[in-house]
Amino acid sequence: MWIWNIIWLILILYTFLPAFKQRSIEIKRYKMIQDIERKRGTRVIVMIHRQEMLSILGLPLSRYITIEDSEQILRAIRFTPDDMPIDLILHTPGGLVLAAEQIASAIIKHKGKVTVMVPHYAMSGGTLLALAADEIVMDENAVLGPVDPQLGNYPAASLIRVLREKPIDKIDDETLIMADVAEKAIVQVRDSLYRILSKRFDEKKSRDLADMFTEGRWTHDYPISCEQLRQMGLDVSNDLPDEVYRLMELYPQPVQRRPSVQYVPLPYRKRNDE
Repeated sequence: MWIWNIIWLILILYTFLPAFKQRSIEIKRYKMIQDIERKRGTRVIVMIHRQEMLSILGLPLSRYITIEDSEQILRAIRFTPDDMPIDLILHTPGGLVLAAEQIASAIIKHKGKVTVMVPHYAMSGGTLLALAADEIVMDENAVLGPVDPQLGNYPAASLIRVLREKPIDKIDDETLIMADVAEKAIVQVRDSLYRILSKRFDEKKSRDLADMFTEGRWTHDYPISCEQLRQMGLDVSNDLPDEVYRLMELYPQPVQRRPSVQYVPLPYRKRNDE
């Protein structure tokens, strides 16, 4: 019987160990966030979308900007004094337009300075949030992306192009309907982005940038580098605090049986030539 008791004990530990480990990581995250807040004198809000081990079965869950995210961020901004700066740390592939626009609107309305920090990437809706901020701070290799709307698996701009270049009698009803919705979607997102940018830029600059980001000149996953953003006239800094990188390490991807990337996790000093 004692053998079975040991087996059951091992099974129980194996079942609940991930939950204990996750709780330990969450405590470290809060501590790191508080460290950044004390150092910078800001309210730090973190929105990081990665695949984490979220259940006792260890199943990964793809994440993106949702209504729940917008509710939480709006609540955090309400808890922040009007004159207190906010640091919003982003790592996201994008998400729902409604949720992203709600967050962007709250960012613009906040009277204190809002800084968006991007350690790796903030695509689509994440770019919308970055453009709404007073300051964008990115790793020198980090990227933003276009904010052109997507309808299911198809870019809205591509659906409109089908309507423009193909005889209408050769287009099925479903594609015609999707193209009509796509045209409306581009107008809505472009107008929304223009309203956001017009808080920072003059009318012409705001129109030009809104068109550039929404017209579909790039694929939706096209990486827009810091250099390209500066060429567009956007003020982008690369002074990302070291604590942000350490915070990212506390949002691990699922552990793979055989890692695809390996290195000695230590900073090396530059050698002096003798």
